[in-house]
Amino acid sequence: MNEYRTHNCNEISLEDVGKEVRIAGFVQTIRDFGGLVFLDIRDMYGITQVVTSGDPNDVDFASHIPIESSVTVFGTVRKRAEETVNPKIKTGLVEIAIKEIKILGKRTQNLPFEINSDQDIREDLRLKYRFLDLRNDRLKNNLLLRAKVIQFLRNQMIEQGFLEVQTPILTSSSPEGARDYLVPSRLHAGKFYALPQAPQQFKQLLMVSGIDKYFQIAPCFRDEDARADRAPGEFYQLDMEMAYSTQEDVFSVIEPVMYNTFKEFSNKKIASYPFPRISYKDAMLKYGTDKPDLRNPLYIIDLSDFFKKCTFKPFIDRTVRAIKVKGHLSKGFHEKMLKFATSIGMGGLGYLEVQDDLSFKGPIDKFIPDDLKQELLKLAELEKEDTIFFIADNETRATELAGQIREELGNRLNLIDTNTFEFCWIVDFPMFELDEHGNLAFSHNPFSMPQGGLDALENQNPLEILAYQYDIVCNGIELSSGAVRNHDINIMLKAFTMAGYTEEEVKSKFGALYNAFQYGAPPHSGVAPGVDRMLMLLSDSETIREVIAFPLNSKAQDLMMGAPSNVRRDQLRDIHISVDSK
Repeated sequence: MNEYRTHNCNEISLEDVGKEVRIAGFVQTIRDFGGLVFLDIRDMYGITQVVTSGDPNDVDFASHIPIESSVTVFGTVRKRAEETVNPKIKTGLVEIAIKEIKILGKRTQNLPFEINSDQDIREDLRLKYRFLDLRNDRLKNNLLLRAKVIQFLRNQMIEQGFLEVQTPILTSSSPEGARDYLVPSRLHAGKFYALPQAPQQFKQLLMVSGIDKYFQIAPCFRDEDARADRAPGEFYQLDMEMAYSTQEDVFSVIEPVMYNTFKEFSNKKIASYPFPRISYKDAMLKYGTDKPDLRNPLYIIDLSDFFKKCTFKPFIDRTVRAIKVKGHLSKGFHEKMLKFATSIGMGGLGYLEVQDDLSFKGPIDKFIPDDLKQELLKLAELEKEDTIFFIADNETRATELAGQIREELGNRLNLIDTNTFEFCWIVDFPMFELDEHGNLAFSHNPFSMPQGGLDALENQNPLEILAYQYDIVCNGIELSSGAVRNHDINIMLKAFTMAGYTEEEVKSKFGALYNAFQYGAPPHSGVAPGVDRMLMLLSDSETIREVIAFPLNSKAQDLMMGAPSNVRRDQLRDIHISVDSK
């Protein structure tokens, strides 16, 4: 017999009645009825009720065990009395009559919070005592889900002929969009490793190496600010790359992987399969974002040309976007939307309501000439009782604000179907954009292949060049980013030159790729769905930290381990670092 347990706490059943068994776990609850004490023992798998004999010594000992102590219980399984049956748990028909109970790990400190409580607990407290927080059923179930999803993803990739390869954690720093985490070298004074923001260069080098289909559940490290769907520090991707492949080949591999995973681990409906494809340009115009929540039926239209014919000064020489809403809206609703609009930096929120006779009512009605009102009805496909909201600013800002207004309207009007997953591909991203200084910069992945190749780089307006880049979006969350890679050294150098890099800088910052692409690199492409974000959606968690065992907090601190922390001077001396404490 195992010293601590013969059964897990979910395994005791009517078939075991009369048998002697041993279980082990945490004491979840104690109910003292004077002559008898009932205890619920909880392990990772379930709960079993145990009960003392009437012996006063047994009663006294059991009633004074601190809640959440770790114990082992030996006893005889018996059927519960009918009035004590608990249908909510798997072992609710039976209990164990205690012959022996031992405390294996006694709780000697007050609990900072109640385990499995429905009360809101401060996140900083939960993270400081994460080892207790993980005893909570919800978080435990999230970790179980995480393990199953990762295994499912891994099996699907292996079944499709992909080879799992681990790539280095200590690598060189390269400009890939976020700040690197740097690791000083002891052996090479003044030099630093960087933790990889993604295995991007390594997986491309594997393609040059002749690895035909690569994948891994890859850790990625980025020094970024936290968001609800972004963990600071470390996150994981289902990273994959294929040689001799096109964008369509990537879609044909990863789309069923995503569909099968969400179908396997959720009861929610998947609205469209295959996933619809939306160009970046159309997404920004119609939804005001490149990660649209398609569960929201509202969409944005462009009325800039129409308002060039009107006299409303705030709309003159501005990009004007509009959103139509079906049904009558109250004055209070308009006031709340105006308050929201001002909170995101808008000067106001113009709107018009369509009356029964198809006339307009609203703050800007008098600024629209009568002969243009019928044109507006047709342009916006307005019907009686519809309301149309207007957003005006420069093109970039109007796009962003319209997207936020659309999202707020969808939430306030309860238009979002929370029982559905709406996937889509966003495709045809621009290759370049202007940075805050007006200089040409990569808009997405710098290693992407421009559509049209070298000819496009040499002969097209750089801001009109599209790239073979694509994202998977689900319910307004970007799940993955990918691209057909630029494997041609001449195209690579031209693209980087246009973005302000010299050939020497490309050699310095991307030396391995620069060298490898001169040795017969095959065409290749890939994508990297975020595992943590997938789990956040599958578990209906409000933040990504709920699906990570030991996450950093929103300030990139590990409150449990005390990281980041100070280190000894001799440790700093070994790595040739001095710290100015002023």
